[in-house]
Amino acid sequence: MASYTKSGFHVVFRLRIETGTPFGDTYAAISQAGGDVIAMDMHHVEPDFSVRDITVLVRSDEERQRVVAALQNRPGVQVLNYSDRTFLLHLGGKIGTALKMPVKNRDDLSMVYTPGVARICEAIHEDKSKVFQLTIKRNTIAVVTDGSAVLGLGDIGPEAALPVMEGKAMLFKQFADLDAFPIALNTQDPDEIVQIVKSISPVFGGINLEDISSPRCFEIENRLKEELDIPVFHDDQHGTAVVMLAGLLNALKIVGKKMEDLYVVVAGVGAAGVACTKILQASGVREIVGCDRQGIIDPSKEYENPIKQWYARNTNHSGRQGSLADAIRGADVFIGVSGPGILTADDMKAMAPDPIVFAMANPVPEILPEIAEPYVRVMATGRSDYPNQINNVLCFPGIFRGALDVRAREINEAMKLAAARAIAECVPEAERNEQYIIPSVFNPQVVDSVRKAVSEAAVATGVARRRLGSGTSTVVDEFEEAHVTE
Repeated sequence: MASYTKSGFHVVFRLRIETGTPFGDTYAAISQAGGDVIAMDMHHVEPDFSVRDITVLVRSDEERQRVVAALQNRPGVQVLNYSDRTFLLHLGGKIGTALKMPVKNRDDLSMVYTPGVARICEAIHEDKSKVFQLTIKRNTIAVVTDGSAVLGLGDIGPEAALPVMEGKAMLFKQFADLDAFPIALNTQDPDEIVQIVKSISPVFGGINLEDISSPRCFEIENRLKEELDIPVFHDDQHGTAVVMLAGLLNALKIVGKKMEDLYVVVAGVGAAGVACTKILQASGVREIVGCDRQGIIDPSKEYENPIKQWYARNTNHSGRQGSLADAIRGADVFIGVSGPGILTADDMKAMAPDPIVFAMANPVPEILPEIAEPYVRVMATGRSDYPNQINNVLCFPGIFRGALDVRAREINEAMKLAAARAIAECVPEAERNEQYIIPSVFNPQVVDSVRKAVSEAAVATGVARRRLGSGTSTVVDEFEEAHVTE
């Protein structure tokens, strides 16, 4: 079995060791191959041999293979098996279906299927809105990908992306009790993706787009939002933006700066970078400069990429030019959604006093916290092994829970801003500090706070089809209130 740590992962080797074989030699062989022995457990003992489980920390698959080879070459030692818990966890997939009630007899069968189900079908045929009350649609999300932009892996295709989508479905269920199903599409054509999602939409109460490359992701999301009457949310864009804003709201309270006074540099103007820019503008930030691999997005230039053209027309009002190093001089905030190691300590020194740096590239950030720490007031990354992780799981379960609770037609900007504020408020003022601006993903208050804020924003902006109960955030459904069954 294996469990992943900051610097590697654990593999458990089951060894048959002949009596009289020096055990220290086995330890030495593992160490020489690069592994670290973490624990040893006796499985059982026979007169001529013993069977032991050795837990070894390795830092890569190559190192694991070297340890295996070293053990297999030891006289008196036989490798019976070794196991990686992550692979075992994925055997047969990570999700399944479950029944809400058993089918125990013919009477049950006649209600859940024929002939009783015909009455339900007729009721929905007469009033399509009843599909939300009488089917799984009211609580089910489609997690849709084409596998073209999987985090840290790139264009690996739908089959290889499927484990990630299964994991997303697990998080929906674990954190917000939403049923979700992975839909991995064997096409990267925007027209086909839009048509497929529209065709399967009767089953789902919301669509979560995932790991679709830029700029196609913008077109796909925009078209689906226009053509469907259920929430469509590209989490790589908006989830990142919402959690980033939540962290920034708390960081600004620490450094004593206001949104409207900030100069912000965004590195990476793909899906996440554009969404972060838009939500910052909606929050009052006036001066944002974006950078791609070629440097600053220049408003005096024309860009073939429509997203970069939008960026050139809507940011960098002062007309800055040059490289990322030029852009970051005097910046109050750096938002990184680009690649590893593009910033230096000198860049940090050139920023404005009390700089805020969100280096969110994964798995290696734009600058490591240990390099930036002497010069940065507040630092956040996308990693779980440093303080202040910007993690989308703080956002998407609660956003969809709130949207489905009030049967929202869409997830609009007001709902996203409400979600960001709700996440930020989950960090108590008395506990807020440079190392704690974002709540833990396991904080039980987060999903409920986001759900409540999002549902209230949906009602306030007129996109909800269910109303909130008087004086509370309890949802009241007219269908259920009237006890209508047909």
